[in-house]
Amino acid sequence: MTSDQEDALYSFLDETCTAFTLKDVTWKIRSRDSKRFGRLQAEIANLFNNRRIAFPVEDNKWLSRRGLFDGARFSITPARSELLNGILIPGHRCVPFANPFVPPQNYKFFWKDSLIGVSTAEGSPEEFYPFFSIYGEEYAPQYIAQENPENEIAYGADPFEDPGEVSIKALDMRHIYREEAFVPGDRFLVTIEDWKACIFRLEHIAAGAWKKENLKEWMDIAEEAFFQSFRNLGPGSTTDEQIAWAYFYGGKRMMDVPAYSLEEFLYEKTDKFSVTTFGLESRFWYAGKEIPDYRTLQGVKTQSDETPVERLLLQHNIPVSEYVIQSYIKDAMYRGEDNADRIVDRIVPPSCGINKWDAEYLAAYISDTLKELRRFYSVFTDQKAGPIRQEVCELHTAVIDLACRLKRDGIDYSILPKHTFIVLSQIQIYTSSILEDLDVEEQPSETELTAIDNSMDEMLEIFDEIKEMIDKSRDTFRQTNLTLVRKDDDSARALRAVQISIGGTGVWRRLLLPQSFDLGDLHRIILKLFSWSGIQPHRFTLDYISGGDLFDEDAGVKESVTIKELASHYLNEINYEYGTRWTVKIIFSPYNDANTENPVCVAGENSPPPERIEGPLRFRRFISALELNDESEKEIALAELGEGFDPSAFDINECNKKLNDTLS
Repeated sequence: MTSDQEDALYSFLDETCTAFTLKDVTWKIRSRDSKRFGRLQAEIANLFNNRRIAFPVEDNKWLSRRGLFDGARFSITPARSELLNGILIPGHRCVPFANPFVPPQNYKFFWKDSLIGVSTAEGSPEEFYPFFSIYGEEYAPQYIAQENPENEIAYGADPFEDPGEVSIKALDMRHIYREEAFVPGDRFLVTIEDWKACIFRLEHIAAGAWKKENLKEWMDIAEEAFFQSFRNLGPGSTTDEQIAWAYFYGGKRMMDVPAYSLEEFLYEKTDKFSVTTFGLESRFWYAGKEIPDYRTLQGVKTQSDETPVERLLLQHNIPVSEYVIQSYIKDAMYRGEDNADRIVDRIVPPSCGINKWDAEYLAAYISDTLKELRRFYSVFTDQKAGPIRQEVCELHTAVIDLACRLKRDGIDYSILPKHTFIVLSQIQIYTSSILEDLDVEEQPSETELTAIDNSMDEMLEIFDEIKEMIDKSRDTFRQTNLTLVRKDDDSARALRAVQISIGGTGVWRRLLLPQSFDLGDLHRIILKLFSWSGIQPHRFTLDYISGGDLFDEDAGVKESVTIKELASHYLNEINYEYGTRWTVKIIFSPYNDANTENPVCVAGENSPPPERIEGPLRFRRFISALELNDESEKEIALAELGEGFDPSAFDINECNKKLNDTLS
């Protein structure tokens, strides 16, 4: 597919409001650019299936985002701070009902046929982040930075520190709030007038106007729709994509009212899923579960018209386009080198084990491309972009090399830091996209190069951190197993990797435990690791009934059941209910290492909630309060959490000490 054909495809999707066939879109694209149309329909189908830019409907037809969301209705609930200040911050409020390529500050809202005016709100970034968090908390600073040039300059001054103050555009709602006698709990019913242009119409809905049973009906549909999104798409490529597909699965009822606002639903109402770390990003996921890691790099795959050299590299787990290869070649010319074999070693490090024939094929391609590019390349005009491209190439090579070495060494993935390959994939995707951007005839502007340079500092720091964590986890694992006393050989002592996660939070621990351990042992371990007293009633349960001999009279799993017995019933997940407030999800995975048979904690994240907190929803609210500037809210949170509570605290050595104390 040519660039003109791809532009035509996206234009078609932006303009089409009704269901269409692959023939419809193919004909439209061919009318604009008839080059290379032999496989065009197959390429479009590949895009729809892999990039999920259209929704499949009946009769082999597809629907664009505009076709799905135009005319839909949803709700927005203004925050107390917005009512006090007479504003409404668009932020993430219209996800996924707005064109993702239009920034929120450019949305248009109407009230009784009049365009609502815009005002400015000033404050610290922390005050505004909650209004952009659905995009992903890691992206909230970027959305605020692009609100205006001043914000962009403020964020660019120090890529590692937030600016002291920023300003964002907000709707001027003073007369509306006053005339409508708006009070906390009142809502806006929002109708999408034009998805492409992001035009919305507001109506006032008084608190209590919608029946609770109708809101409950919507919520039940929404929860199942998100579960279907998780099952079918996994974490998805973006949070926006995750949510858009959930609304697609939820159908017409989910895109109508009565309905909770999306932020109400996600952050206050449901306890079935929560924000979960996904490498350097975040996604919504099943409460108490982590998103599974990759086992190799999972970059953005090339499309069905991929070239032979792209296919060759993909076979070696290097998912890049020819534009990336050409950037490596330009980097070599900037360095004053013309040795094709050395360029091959940068693109495919020796640790990847490329065979002689593939290396020779790639070297021949590079030699030919060198000759072609040398006719147009000038080192003098590359003085600004050259050093940055060189830094990006080196980081990209380092990521590929590390991933290949981990795979080649046959390392047990359970001892690696959480989401090792997801983080490496995200860095690889980011650096390869920069290399594609730098493989252009027109040099990027100085502002763009500065932004890339600043972001590269952050990527390098993240890469150094993940590399250090990998080395540390391997060393810690070796040391722990050297210091523990080896037991008599017994097949029952073969270890299982046991993931213990507190539902609705980001708290988890990964242990290696003997299969001879029973659920009573697990109960004592959980109490010790999370510093819970054990005064609450507890039981182990399954999501479904399987194997009657496992259960006691209260339908709980007997605590005498061993991990090995669970495996014999093909049970890989079990729940630990502690009181009525906390559910701990326990996942068992195979672990094979003949040299290791001692209990050990190999990974974990975040500080556990005190057991007196009334469940994960309230715990998350207290954590959010710690991040705000409101001192009174912080005091209340710390009174419940404990003075000096650090949500992100986790010490693997302390975890192993507690584990040993429990078993001694």
